[in-house]
Amino acid sequence: MSKLLIRGGTIVTMTGPARAPLTTDLAVEDGLIKALFPVGDALPRWQPDETIDATGLLVLPGFSNTHSHAAMTILRGMADDFPLKEWLEAKIWPAETRLSREDVYWGALLGLAEMIRSGITSLADMYFYAEEVARAVEEAGVRALLARGLFSRAWEASLNEGLDLHQRWQGRGNGRISVALAPHAPYTCSPPHLKEVRQLAGQLGVPIHIHLAETRREVEESRKNHGLTPVEFLERLGLFEVPVLAAHCVHLSPSDVELIARRQVQVSHNPVSNAKLGSGIAPLPALLHSGARVALGTDGAASSNRLDMFGTMRQAGFLQKAANEDPTFPDAYQLLRLATQGGSQLFPGSGQITPGANADLILIDPDRPHLTPSWDVYSSLVYSTQPQDVRTVIIGGRTVMKDWELLTIDEAAVIREVRKRAAGLASHEVQAPLRDR
Repeated sequence: MSKLLIRGGTIVTMTGPARAPLTTDLAVEDGLIKALFPVGDALPRWQPDETIDATGLLVLPGFSNTHSHAAMTILRGMADDFPLKEWLEAKIWPAETRLSREDVYWGALLGLAEMIRSGITSLADMYFYAEEVARAVEEAGVRALLARGLFSRAWEASLNEGLDLHQRWQGRGNGRISVALAPHAPYTCSPPHLKEVRQLAGQLGVPIHIHLAETRREVEESRKNHGLTPVEFLERLGLFEVPVLAAHCVHLSPSDVELIARRQVQVSHNPVSNAKLGSGIAPLPALLHSGARVALGTDGAASSNRLDMFGTMRQAGFLQKAANEDPTFPDAYQLLRLATQGGSQLFPGSGQITPGANADLILIDPDRPHLTPSWDVYSSLVYSTQPQDVRTVIIGGRTVMKDWELLTIDEAAVIREVRKRAAGLASHEVQAPLRDR
């Protein structure tokens, strides 16, 4: 691996309480941060192979997108303004039956290009044809926890694909790629199948990635069918005996929150899709005050439209401030921690800038009207920064975008290909009258 020197950047370390950034040089070796040292000094017996001049730029840890369906970029805008159940059953699932392996590959590449431009360096993704997502991830150079979504209606086939993904892709990409098992949700997977996943996850030593307590209707039906909330139902089945990444967690009782914290469930908070689908506002203050592990996710572009972590941070903050009539919580630093360190359980070594950490870094150009003046760096990063302000992205010590140019993805070719494939899908799409929803 090459040695990289990032010279003169303003380093936002995210290693502890909110504090002023450091202006230092930063050395990277073998994909890890080697040292931070005074600008202009030299490390003894260390010579970089490449130097990036970061003078005037902000350098911070890359973002972790802890719940995504990257390939759903190809369905962006196809089914807007529907509630979740109808959105899935009447629009998205029928459309997905027409997607080919190549559609998923190109859609995933487009999603990864968009994520890199938003400063996302790692993602937890759940989809079908997951090996095509893995192929795109390996080419793009991002860090990823991948899974094949599992459904009882096609259990044997989907489970076999999920296990094959683990066998073929675990540890690929110089260790950047890992694999989870992903039962879609408690309401799409039967209790015996959920128990089987728990057993397999324990045997393989992998986490479970699942949608959980996303809508009020889901909770009501779970109480009706099982006499338990979805969280209590998974606890009874023993799923929390292995590491679990639970997406959404919108409708939680106080006892659910306590159980999630006690079982160290990793919650992926998806405020944009939760709001757009009318699913509700998650109890983020209760989760954080309980000590639960919380990170942020964009969900798929079919439900959130943009894979934008800056917008996700803002939405996470603004919704809570409005819902609780409390402008003080969460503050900008807490929101930035959710986007960086929040995913460190899934991506060990990521989320902070300190010697020994993964060299997953983003360089932001603050020389913008909307970033001027900057009274507080955390306020600027969370409330004012946009994806186009991300200038350079480094993952595992490898530069994947430099001076706004993607180096691992032919962006123009991907856009052309996805447009062509989306047009083919649209020719078969039967649009329902607007009021027949």
